[in-house]
Amino acid sequence: MQRRALVTIVLGTLASLTPAVFSGPLLGAAPPAEKALKLVPTQEGVEYDRPKPDEASACRVVVSKIGAHKGWTVERPDGVTLRRFLDTNGDNVVDQWSYYKDGVEVYRDIDSKFTGKADQFRWLHTAGTRWGVDKDGDGKIDHWKVLSPEEATAEIVAALANRASTRFASALLTPDEVGTLGLGKARAEDLRTRIAKAEAAFKQLAEQQTLVPPQHKFAQFISAGPGLVPAGTDGSTRDLRVYDNVSAAVQSTDKLTHLSIGTLVQVGDTWKAIDAPTPPDEKQAASSGRLFFLVSTSGSAPAQGQGVADTSQKDLAELEKYDPLDPRRVDVLERLAQNARTAEDRAMWYRQIADAVSAAVQTGNSKDGLKRLNSLLQDLRKNNADQALTAYVKFRILTAEHTQKLQSPNADFAKIQSDFNQALEQFIGEYPKAPDAAEAMLQLGIAQEFAGQEAEAKKWYARVAKEFIDSPQAAKAAGATLRLDSVGKSIALSGTSLAGAKVNLADYRGKVVLLQYWATWSEASTKDHATLRKLAERHGPRFTVLGVNLDNDRKELEKYLSKNDLPWIQLHDAGGLDSPPANQLGILTVPAMLLVDQEGKVVNRAVQANDLEGAVKKLLQ
Repeated sequence: MQRRALVTIVLGTLASLTPAVFSGPLLGAAPPAEKALKLVPTQEGVEYDRPKPDEASACRVVVSKIGAHKGWTVERPDGVTLRRFLDTNGDNVVDQWSYYKDGVEVYRDIDSKFTGKADQFRWLHTAGTRWGVDKDGDGKIDHWKVLSPEEATAEIVAALANRASTRFASALLTPDEVGTLGLGKARAEDLRTRIAKAEAAFKQLAEQQTLVPPQHKFAQFISAGPGLVPAGTDGSTRDLRVYDNVSAAVQSTDKLTHLSIGTLVQVGDTWKAIDAPTPPDEKQAASSGRLFFLVSTSGSAPAQGQGVADTSQKDLAELEKYDPLDPRRVDVLERLAQNARTAEDRAMWYRQIADAVSAAVQTGNSKDGLKRLNSLLQDLRKNNADQALTAYVKFRILTAEHTQKLQSPNADFAKIQSDFNQALEQFIGEYPKAPDAAEAMLQLGIAQEFAGQEAEAKKWYARVAKEFIDSPQAAKAAGATLRLDSVGKSIALSGTSLAGAKVNLADYRGKVVLLQYWATWSEASTKDHATLRKLAERHGPRFTVLGVNLDNDRKELEKYLSKNDLPWIQLHDAGGLDSPPANQLGILTVPAMLLVDQEGKVVNRAVQANDLEGAVKKLLQ
């Protein structure tokens, strides 16, 4: 039965309510709580409160308004929420179905296309972070927008237990995703080969396996911890986060089974597998061919111990014992670099040393870190090391020095910034093709923009966009240029609302729109909300605010909104200040506000809250 039909049965009067009636007292009796509680999540395995029939009859259904959205809430007699069904687009038809456990929302079905059928599924709060999407309307998740490494592992186990190849495929890296990782050609081809083999291997294993029954419990995610494959490794252009040698502990009725999951790689907000799982008796034999860090660039599985000397096996095990900022970890990394079999592996360990020591200096956890980094740089130059590696170390010295100076008492910030700008320009002159040159150019553009030298800023932004077209910095630089040149022009802005709907600035033509880029951690941002709320009340519906939240953690945004009613749409995407909505206009800090007229043209690209009343009135006249 389609979701819209279920809604009609359970919430019979909702579709016929006018907006005016919907915002006030209901006409007629509310739908019975017993029927509302019969609705179930689209996805299986959700743990939520399910009152018994005699308890359900004592529950009540009340009209609710959550922010700008209206709908029904099912409550226990003591006021604890059990369900919530909302209309998020104002057409008086429910398009969001929420399920609660102990008064906390744990799962949400979302009809983002407003077709009467859920197409997105979110696990929330204590239920985890998963966010799945159903493309073809069959109720099954085709791909994930958010999936943690622990949840990816649990999905793979569940797929094996249910012999569900499609479910495994949704947790497997795709060929298109390989192209977004910025890998070198050889390693990218190796991954495409492995994931092609993984689908066939999973089907074969699923048909034969008896280890994981459908009634199982995912007990534990097992891994030594994540690692970083830095940009420059085997020709890669960006850092890649990886979990190697992942295992899953699975509890069945009478025993605990361990499955080898292999490697998980991070793609945006998801973690994906690159191999099929293997039974415990095959784990040891398969593990040497399932490691990412030691993968053979020829496409064949590496021999046991390839990439490190035999004496370094003990160091690899010891490496896992130490916190990333522990100086003893750097000592182990140095031994691994010295004993590496190939120049590529040695460079990988040196990059990890540079990252670890630079981070320790910037956090104040290393007194002699800069000395150690400069010594490493001298040794690399003395031994004619690859220029990409020396550039990598040099840039981390620059950033560590700069941060350390800023943290010193009585710091002269103007001189420190001037010295840093000069050092960045020297770095670009010495290493113009290094990946970190893109970051150096972007930092120079930002510094010039903040100093009011916009023409100089645009020169640096243009160089980033032209010389490093595929880099993350290029997107930020291009957006910053667009923002600086935006007054009097129409701009494109799109994103995803908290309800999962696509939102486009072009849809607001005919209204004056204030774009507010903000974050809950920015007190200046949140202080502006009182002014914006008054403006929205005074001038609506000819004026509206469109919020673009740049919190890294969506939960912080949801927590803030639960206590502060903001009656306008909020866009949010993963990545904070580096998220796609932030990069579209090169947003560098918050708050940042742009005023857009009824034709979609920018009137002011840096408007302040205390200037808004007059500016909005002028446009509305």
